[in-house]
Amino acid sequence: MARTAESVNAVIKAYDVRGVVGEQIDEAFVRDVGAAFARLVRDEAGAARSVVIGHDMRDSSPALSRAFADGVTAQGLDVVHIGLASTDQLYFASGLLECPGAMFTASHNPAKYNGIKLCRAGAKPVGQDTGLATVKAELVEGVPEFDGPSGTVTSRDVLDEYAQFLRDLVDLSGIGSMKIAVDAGNGMGGHTVPAVFGPLPVTIEPLFFELDGSFPNHEANPLDPANLVDLQRFVVETGSAIGLAFDGDADRCFVVDEKGDPVSPSAVTCLVAERELAKEPGAVIIHNLITSRSVPELVTELGGTPVRTRVGHSFIKQQMADTGAVFGGEHSAHYYFRDFWGADSGMLAALHVLAAFGAQDRPLSEMMAAYETYSASGEINSTVDDAATRTEAVLAAFADRTSGIDRLDGVTVDLADGSWFNLRASNTEPLLRLNVEARTGADVDALSTEILGIVRAGLE
Repeated sequence: MARTAESVNAVIKAYDVRGVVGEQIDEAFVRDVGAAFARLVRDEAGAARSVVIGHDMRDSSPALSRAFADGVTAQGLDVVHIGLASTDQLYFASGLLECPGAMFTASHNPAKYNGIKLCRAGAKPVGQDTGLATVKAELVEGVPEFDGPSGTVTSRDVLDEYAQFLRDLVDLSGIGSMKIAVDAGNGMGGHTVPAVFGPLPVTIEPLFFELDGSFPNHEANPLDPANLVDLQRFVVETGSAIGLAFDGDADRCFVVDEKGDPVSPSAVTCLVAERELAKEPGAVIIHNLITSRSVPELVTELGGTPVRTRVGHSFIKQQMADTGAVFGGEHSAHYYFRDFWGADSGMLAALHVLAAFGAQDRPLSEMMAAYETYSASGEINSTVDDAATRTEAVLAAFADRTSGIDRLDGVTVDLADGSWFNLRASNTEPLLRLNVEARTGADVDALSTEILGIVRAGLE
């Protein structure tokens, strides 16, 4: 069936499909998305013959994934269904089976949402400019029917293969025994953590491992400091050496030290970059424009080549492919690995942190301090309906202090005192996102307060 451009544009974002179940997304809609996606990958060079599908623990995910499979098979392609999975587990299956994939998840969004992350064979990204626009156009025009035989659906469990593959990518021989607190946030980390960590000589202290798409304890979005509080307290209570927090689809991992203090994803990016550059001197390291300036500075100091990119997994994956980068990191705790088909895996990043930590004798807080050279605000969200107007008001207010501006993604403003900030509109939510970095925490607080005063003027 044909749909209005407005309704389709509301759900198909820059790099995924996401919306409110029953209002914006239902089984009929995703069946057509499956059919359009099947046509896209079936009719390209190196045409696909099957699509692998996985889903998270949301109540709506199983039925939506089955409807998508119906759309795929109606176009003559087969489906391999891996069932419950993290997003990086789906990427693994796409690489292992060398076929396109679809992951049903709304990641960290609240329970009423669901969505689809799509990839080509080998976990290659599908974004607005690499296929989503074609899918969107067919949904508006009506997806043509296929006059050949329908495909088939089979099931395959790849969890153990996924876990072994990740462990084989990192030298874990020096880990030794340690206590690790893990907050799965009632998301897919409760499914993948036992499989990945089970054979290791570590003790897992589990928090919210029950798979529950209603997220009864806190939102599965560790990027929001409020959602890390439980893990911070739990690390101290259990005497754990390290804490790990996963988002809803468990493709992102956040780290907390033994004191219960969060470790910035930029510091984790630095650590993993250093490890990868030790294996491959001079390699390219990708970082998005929100990560700390400490990342490109460290990469340059170590003889690597830093490449700056905009925010979003499809953009970074494309840069990974174009540059041959060995590793990439985002401020949001997405970490990308050439050895993982250029895709992101928070679990693999966690294994790198554990390997580095186990190879030395200092507490995690001391080990990571070397990478925390600046202070940052973290991402601060404001709900506004006129993001462009608010952004221009901020630029005007800072005009006499600005030393440089770029618009790679939103606006990044360099100030004369060496601090900087970025303002960008979310691709998936009605939010204006602010990130600030400066030399001291006091400078960050002052700058954030000033900018937010302009952004939020008249909203309270």
